Amino acid sequence: MDKIKTDTAFVVKHTGSHYLLSKLPEWDLFPAVIKGKLRLKGSSSTNPVAVGDIVEFDAGEANGPATIKAIQPRRNCIVRKSTNLSRQSHVIAANIDMAFLIVTINFPEVKLPFIDRFLVTCEAYNVPVTIVLNKMDLYDQDALQMVEAFKSIYNGAGYNVIETSVESGLGMESLKDMCKDKIVLFSGQSGVGKSSIISALDPELDLRIGEISAYHLQGKHTTTFYEMHKLESGGFVVDTPGIRGFGLVDVKPEELSTYFPEMLRVEDNCRFVPCTHTHEPGCAVKEALESGEISVERYESYLGMLDEEGKYR
Repeated sequence: MDKIKTDTAFVVKHTGSHYLLSKLPEWDLFPAVIKGKLRLKGSSSTNPVAVGDIVEFDAGEANGPATIKAIQPRRNCIVRKSTNLSRQSHVIAANIDMAFLIVTINFPEVKLPFIDRFLVTCEAYNVPVTIVLNKMDLYDQDALQMVEAFKSIYNGAGYNVIETSVESGLGMESLKDMCKDKIVLFSGQSGVGKSSIISALDPELDLRIGEISAYHLQGKHTTTFYEMHKLESGGFVVDTPGIRGFGLVDVKPEELSTYFPEMLRVEDNCRFVPCTHTHEPGCAVKEALESGEISVERYESYLGMLDEEGKYR
């Protein structure tokens, strides 16, 4: 009897109990399944295997699916819980070189608390993140003033903000260059234009998505699931369905401020350690807030998260 060969590959799609794997950077897709229960040690995730995971698998018989046996340690991941009362988490993607958070000032209206929760998660789980301010062609003069205020908040916090428009092509070449030879994640709330941006980066992708969906996955494609795609210009993009809420996972209240880069820069100068940056005298964060070095909007997001994380522990 031939010995079963164990090998490794990336997870590029999962729909329930069915998976597609590929040995990146090659794009040679093959199906896989999990037999029995596969759990990450200490994990409460609803999906123990996520897109971007590197898994160990046994090759299947001819024309049959491979069997996923184990998950290699993740270097990072994006993880969320949908409600604060939930004790279970959902891993959006793992082993990401860059997360692009797509936002719009209008169409739909920007929600700063959502943005800040996403950014805190990226900081907590070591995922580099860039904010993409989309639909710039639609903004009138008032909205453009809001764009400048938005950029001031997040540039001041230490984040790169790039402006894009699929209609005019603004920022698209720059975005394409940032994706080259990387595994990137595109995320954001529904309606911000993630799919349009991905299609603009690679116009042939819609056709290939249909082909992938029909391959060993009952011919069904749905944006309910997370999926990786190969870009012709180089690199791989993980597309996500629109996210309504973004609950934090395993973020301790006493560590929360360390995931705000602008607070982390100054909090060593606080008189008391630890400092909650709420009521203590000699607080360097509150002094930076008063001087304008830290924005009121970001500080209010911090207070909101601090209250929630303390309440639901």
